[in-house]
Amino acid sequence: MLSAAILTQTAAFAQTSKQEVLTTIEKVNDYWQSHNKAQCRGFWDNAAYFTGNQAVYDLTGKQAYLDYAIKWAEYNNWKGATQTDKSKWQYKQYGEGMNHVLFADWQICFQVYIDLYKLEHRAERITRALEVMCYQSKTADKDYWWWSDALYMGMPIFSKLYTVTHDQKLLDKQYECYKWTDSLLFDTEDQLYYRDGKYVYPKVKTACNEGKSFWARGDGWVLAGLAKVLQDLPKDSKYRPFYIDRFKKLAAGVAKCQQEGGYWSRSMLCEDDAPGYETSGTAFFAYGMLWGVNNGILPAKTYKPVIDKAWKYLYEVALQSDGSIGYVQPIGEKPDPTRTVDAKSQAPFGTGAWLLAAVEYYKSLK
Repeated sequence: MLSAAILTQTAAFAQTSKQEVLTTIEKVNDYWQSHNKAQCRGFWDNAAYFTGNQAVYDLTGKQAYLDYAIKWAEYNNWKGATQTDKSKWQYKQYGEGMNHVLFADWQICFQVYIDLYKLEHRAERITRALEVMCYQSKTADKDYWWWSDALYMGMPIFSKLYTVTHDQKLLDKQYECYKWTDSLLFDTEDQLYYRDGKYVYPKVKTACNEGKSFWARGDGWVLAGLAKVLQDLPKDSKYRPFYIDRFKKLAAGVAKCQQEGGYWSRSMLCEDDAPGYETSGTAFFAYGMLWGVNNGILPAKTYKPVIDKAWKYLYEVALQSDGSIGYVQPIGEKPDPTRTVDAKSQAPFGTGAWLLAAVEYYKSLK
C-alpha cells in the first residue's frame, strides 16, 4: 500500500490540455529527428528512441515519423547483431560486437521491426527477428536477461512476436527467462529490482544508512517492459497473473520513492548518492503507471497524484523550450554522481522514454 502522504499529493499546476500535449509531443519528436540522422546503429540506445517514435506515429499517423523509422530499419537491414554462424552467438557478457546476437541490447530493434511489419506485411522486416527469437525460444538456457535493462530490451519481443506467429513456445520461453531474472534481482521487501547481480544488497550499499542501492533507470526499464508485455500478452494467458502481480508490486515500490519535485533520483532510496533531477527513469515510471491506469490494472485514485507530479516534472523541467529533453543520465549502469546531468544532457533513450510517457498521458486526458 502507498503511504497517506503519497495518496494526498496533488500537482500544483493546471492540467495540460490534450491539444497542448499533442502539439508538444510533435515538437519533441520533430526536434529529435531534425537534429539526428535516421541512419544510426540498431543498438539499444537508438532503438529505445524508436520505440517512442513508434508510439508517436501510432497516435498521430504522421508519415514523416514512419518514414524516419523505415530509413533506420533499412539502414540496419532489418537486423540487430549480424553474425550468421549460430555457434558464435553470445549473450553472457556485455558486448557490442556482431557476435552478440542473443544479447538483448541488440534485439530491442526487433520490437520496432515487428510494429513496422504489422503496418505492411513485408517478410524481410521480421525474417531476422524470427530467426533469432525462435532459435532462442528453443534453447535450454534461461539466463538471457541477467541485467534489469534487458526486461525492456528483450522480454517484450516474445509477446510482440507472438501476436504475429501465435507460437506458444515464445510465451513459454519469455516466462521461463523472466522468472529466472525475477528470482535473481527482485527485492520482495522494497518491491524494486536491482540493476544486476553486482548490486544485490549487501554487495553495494548507499550513503543513507548503508541501505540498498536501486537505480531509477534500471527499474524504469522493468516497469515499462512489463507494460509492453501485458499489452501484447493474451488476456487468457496462464502467465498473465504473475506479470500483473509483479507490475503492481513494482509500481507500488516505485511510487513510494518519488521525490517531492515529481522526479525519481538516480539512487531511488538515497538521493545523496547522486543528487538532482533525472529524466529517463522518471519518464519510464510515468509511462508504466499511466499505461497501468489507462488499461485498468492500476487504480487511478492511488496513482493519479503520483502521475501528475511526474508529468509536472517532465513538462516543466525535463522539456526545454526548443523541444529537447534534458536531465538524462548518460549511458551507465548505476547512480553515478561523477556524470553531469543537466538541462543539456540529452540521449535517444531519454527522448524515447519521454515520448512514451507523453503519449500515454495524452490518452489519459478527457
